[in-house]
Amino acid sequence: MKTATINLKLLNNKYGSENKKTPINFKALVILISSFIIMIGAAYAVYKLQDDFSKFNFERLNTTFGFLFFTIAATLFVFGSMTFIYDVYLYFKYKPIASVSNKELPTVTVIVPAYNEGKQVWATLESLAKSDYPKEKIQILSIDDGSKDDTWYWMQEAKRILGDQVTIIQQPKNMGKRHALYRGFNIGTGAVFVTVDSDSIVKKDTLRNLVSPLITDKKCGAVAGNIQVLNNKKALLPKMLNVSFVMSFEFKRSAESSLNSVLCTPGALAAYKATAVFACLPEWIDQKFMGKASDIGEDRALTNMILKQGYSVLFQRNAYAYTNVPEDYTGLYKMFIRWGRSNVRENIAMYKYVFTNFKEGSKFGSRLLFVTQSMKMIMSYPFLLFMMYFVITHPVLFISSTLLSILIMSTFPVLFYSKRYDLKEALWAYSYSILYTFGLFWITPYSIATAGKSGWLTREIAA
Repeated sequence: MKTATINLKLLNNKYGSENKKTPINFKALVILISSFIIMIGAAYAVYKLQDDFSKFNFERLNTTFGFLFFTIAATLFVFGSMTFIYDVYLYFKYKPIASVSNKELPTVTVIVPAYNEGKQVWATLESLAKSDYPKEKIQILSIDDGSKDDTWYWMQEAKRILGDQVTIIQQPKNMGKRHALYRGFNIGTGAVFVTVDSDSIVKKDTLRNLVSPLITDKKCGAVAGNIQVLNNKKALLPKMLNVSFVMSFEFKRSAESSLNSVLCTPGALAAYKATAVFACLPEWIDQKFMGKASDIGEDRALTNMILKQGYSVLFQRNAYAYTNVPEDYTGLYKMFIRWGRSNVRENIAMYKYVFTNFKEGSKFGSRLLFVTQSMKMIMSYPFLLFMMYFVITHPVLFISSTLLSILIMSTFPVLFYSKRYDLKEALWAYSYSILYTFGLFWITPYSIATAGKSGWLTREIAA
């Protein structure tokens, strides 16, 4: 997927103090208004169809299958509500760790694997070179993984302009992101490794904020950065995904961090203690699933293996990276499928150690997060079957009740995002929930069924 070129000046204007309000485009306005119209219409329909809902529930409770499903659904609802309340508590408990002094900062190797990234890789390397990290303590490695476009040219341009700040390497052929990172790990000389995707831009203080927990907390083996969407001013899907990313990172990973068990350090921005990486590097590069070499989920796999060693994995809200996301439906579902398959694989791997005495101290956090994620996966099939039955037998009841649920449930991310950033952008949570519920509901069941399949899916040049 060829990404847009974004320079640092644009990034500063977009996210810094010089931010100027951009008028919303007509298409976006129509979609937002339409989302509210159909949700409010659904709420009215639910009100008018109360008798039909009562009859449906009565009939369902008077069958063995219906009663069993209701009992399971009610139990899961209570469990989900309790874990959500617990997440809220953990979110308020969470505090990002302040940067340590220049003297305390460790030597760091930043690895930027690139494939078919074009000019965007130049913007990524430029943002890293302009970091306020001590120059004598930073090594930037950019590795071209056999790109078929002009990525290598732009890496050479970065080397020409940035000089000794950047080292560029070209793989003899496309071998996959994991192998590009592996080469960087073996070449790197830093006490800490930082991985940054080649379509990401970092803020000036990102690196120092990201690695600081590895110094202040000796039990910390890895740190997840705070990822937001870079191209959210260009297209509608990135606008929606930006709200989703903020929820996923600033809310969910804040809660996970309070349990010392962030499940995935994102490839877009993550830091790893070098000794923790080398302890699992042979296992990581040779990882297989169903007899095939793993070529996806390298970030989740590395996080899992570091957790397995007994390290804490934390999140740094003050370490920002802005990354490009798909701008069309095809790219979006392919990205989610890749993530979904990785989650299936790594949950199976996590099962093998999470209930053992794998680390000192409390293991509650890791176990709770494992159980919560596993339950979501396991129950995806029963709920898919129920949804299909509901759609076939009572389509009006299904659509109206689902849209009303979206109106209610999506209000929390709207409030959360508006409190942290901007109300106008927060409203996209409603449209995204509608899209996900009706257009991407099949992702988890499909990812489970095809977990053995390989392939990055989204990194080839468009025909």
